[in-house]
Amino acid sequence: MDLTPDPLVIELRKALRTGLAGVPARMELHGAPVADGAFGPTRTVLDELGASDFERPASVGGLDLGLTAGVLVSEELGRAARGNSYRADAMAAGMGAPAGAALAGLEALPVGSGVTATARAGGWELTGAATVDDVNAGTLLVATRTGGESVLVAVERGATGRITESACWPPVVRFDATPVTAADVVGTLDDSPTGPLARARLRQAAYLLGIADGAHQIAVGYAGFRRQFGTRLRDLPAVSFPLARAMVALRATRAAVYRGAWLVDSEPDAVGTAPVMALAMAAETARDVVRLSMQSCGVRAMTAELGLHRYFRLAAAESARYGDPAALWRMVGADRLRTARRAAAGTELPVAATART
Repeated sequence: MDLTPDPLVIELRKALRTGLAGVPARMELHGAPVADGAFGPTRTVLDELGASDFERPASVGGLDLGLTAGVLVSEELGRAARGNSYRADAMAAGMGAPAGAALAGLEALPVGSGVTATARAGGWELTGAATVDDVNAGTLLVATRTGGESVLVAVERGATGRITESACWPPVVRFDATPVTAADVVGTLDDSPTGPLARARLRQAAYLLGIADGAHQIAVGYAGFRRQFGTRLRDLPAVSFPLARAMVALRATRAAVYRGAWLVDSEPDAVGTAPVMALAMAAETARDVVRLSMQSCGVRAMTAELGLHRYFRLAAAESARYGDPAALWRMVGADRLRTARRAAAGTELPVAATART
């Protein structure tokens, strides 16, 4: 992995930060902290930069910048505490589905028990509740399990039994015997090291990294001018040491996320569980760093003055959006045990080990 700064990445990051700085932030203390979905306010910025072409292969008219560019977009969206209008379209494009849909039910992975699919004549009936990116989307891409495998199913607005609730955060969609057919199955969410699910996990890991980084920068800035006991807050060891440890955690998480993206782009045979590890690590880092940032700023963190409450609510919802971190770590551990047992048995090691629960 080449650690030399890429001039293209640097310029792309500058352009994203400049564009996102012009998107109004929702500083209210109540309601959703972001306006999410494919048609959220960040869509204009991404469209002006042509973000939808970043990951598309050159053979179909894209820029072929690889997953690293998609990871960068997600990180900057999280850093600005804006909604992620990128991830759903990117995942839909990876599975050959049309843009403009919202994702739902991915928090139940890898077990896929949030929305159950019961077999019926000609297809299945969906029952259960799941979080959703955007309640206003016409089409929902819902993660569930059919025939023992995880799949993504398209459910159109107006389908029988589909009800969305936007009064809570994150918003929820409920299904009550909603019929779907085999033609509605968009694709399989398998554990392929470079498949759509692995790529989506790395984009979400980058989004969480950005959330943590944005909160940390606000806390460091506030601690730099806020004075107490005759000195700046960040000159007090009780404040500066935890913030310094958080910086170390952020850098370690950033290395894991971008290494995973680089492996997908450049060394697909060596990806293994890198996307799962990056997502689990980023989820825990986001929870820890945002909580520390809130504590460092005291009561002002819970006001519209600093806006840290937006990061706190985002971290709470997004850290489990693509699976609970504990379940993800169990997947990594199971893969390690299986690899060790095969090595002990003297069998040939798989080139790209994957995990299944």
